[in-house]
Amino acid sequence: MSERKGILKAAGILGSATMLSRIMGMVRDMVISRLFGAGMATDAFFAAFQIPNLLRRFFAEGALTAAFVPTFSETLVQEGEERARELANLCFSLLFIVTAGVTLLGIIFSPAIVGLMFPGFTAVPGKFELTVFLNRVMFPYLFFISLVALCMGILNTLRHFFTPAISTVFLNIAMIVCALFLRPFYQYPITALAVGVLVGGLIQLVLQLPVLWHKGYPIRLRFRFSDQKLRKIALLMLPATLGVGVYYLNITVGNILASLLPQGSISYLYYAQRLFEFPQGVFTVSVAQAVLPSMSRQAAEGDLAAMKDSLNYGVRLTLFVTIPALAGLSICAEPLMTLLFMGGQFDHVMAQQSATALIYYSLGLSCVALVRVLAPAFYALQDTRTPVVTAFIAFLLNLAFSLWLMRPLLHGGLALASSLAALANMLLLFWLLRRKLGLLGGRKMLRTAITAMAASIPTGLVAWRVVELLDWSQAGQKWLKAGTLAVAVTLALICYGFLMHLLRSEEMQDFSGILKRKLGRA
Repeated sequence: MSERKGILKAAGILGSATMLSRIMGMVRDMVISRLFGAGMATDAFFAAFQIPNLLRRFFAEGALTAAFVPTFSETLVQEGEERARELANLCFSLLFIVTAGVTLLGIIFSPAIVGLMFPGFTAVPGKFELTVFLNRVMFPYLFFISLVALCMGILNTLRHFFTPAISTVFLNIAMIVCALFLRPFYQYPITALAVGVLVGGLIQLVLQLPVLWHKGYPIRLRFRFSDQKLRKIALLMLPATLGVGVYYLNITVGNILASLLPQGSISYLYYAQRLFEFPQGVFTVSVAQAVLPSMSRQAAEGDLAAMKDSLNYGVRLTLFVTIPALAGLSICAEPLMTLLFMGGQFDHVMAQQSATALIYYSLGLSCVALVRVLAPAFYALQDTRTPVVTAFIAFLLNLAFSLWLMRPLLHGGLALASSLAALANMLLLFWLLRRKLGLLGGRKMLRTAITAMAASIPTGLVAWRVVELLDWSQAGQKWLKAGTLAVAVTLALICYGFLMHLLRSEEMQDFSGILKRKLGRA
């Protein structure tokens, strides 16, 4: 039970910090939409930013975290702090060299990369060249953020979650400040955003280092790469790259195909992904980051029963949050887009197109979230082969669904294809994990899912009735719209909490217990 409390507490800390970061991310995207709209410049920026960002998600936050955290936890448990400290420094040093080399190659071969990933850009004069230029400006972000991801893995294993989660706030602040004040200094005003990405990545890295030093893990470069544990991490990373990053690979396929669709399609998908990832970042990623160190430690100690209990609880927490979030995002898609982004260069038609993509993405919300919780269970067991198999199958399905659905549904079809691929990946991971570990407590998971769905239906109706009171296609009335949406969300949360309490949800009881203790201390 204490492990569950630790997971819930860690998820709460991560969720609170990430909530602030996501709010700042929304402010950033509101600034971008009003200053630049959805057209050639934003398509070029989002495409250019996606390349180093995708490599970061695959290589750093995905493969590196999945390979490093279990091995680092095992070393800490079995060989002590001194050996773990040495391993951390060796990994940092190797990552420093590798990402510096990748960054240099990325800058040199940027035209080839952009041409391969976004073939449709050459049809619009100047779009390809602008994308290449912005990509070269932002590629060093990969170097900074990869080192940040390693620092985050160390701190999360040491049960320090706040600083890594809060650091992304400064990326958003840097982009906002640069967009507002540096635009007049560049031939292409959107270059200011690219500079903001670079500055934000550097700030994030600088924030981690003093905390590591305070925790007894000062970073020092050590160039001794024959270490057995280091080789083990490197070998685990190779297959883990695809296993953890399949969702982002599917998004990339979507954007490649979107470059062949009408102009603005990449921007519509981007704005939808930003809102889609809000509940993911606030809670799902928080649960995954909180559960992985626990599962890794339990696997290292050989306590598979405790590991399965941690996994079961992580899955149930994820379902408890994402099922009502799915309903909320689907119902409030257009109100959210018009409130947050409509204005300036971003009109109602753009808001509607982005809302369509958001609805299709939302259908796969729980599936994407569960993949992020289930895949690390295999890495905690140091099994990197299984997630690769499921990831490859999901990738092929996403490609097939995308080619099938993009003609009738345009960019909406690409979003729906991503959701269908996530469903397939989630089901395969569940099935294979059950074969590997035996019973996972499926009845408890199913009960949570059914209870959450039963509570979400009337909750969704409450939100729908409130948002229908306004005409969201009209410009202006921002405060009225914000107030209406706030009332809808508040009433929906109260309704969901009340119904889950009536249905005796264990997750709701845990949440209520923490809330009561917090209020009691206050």
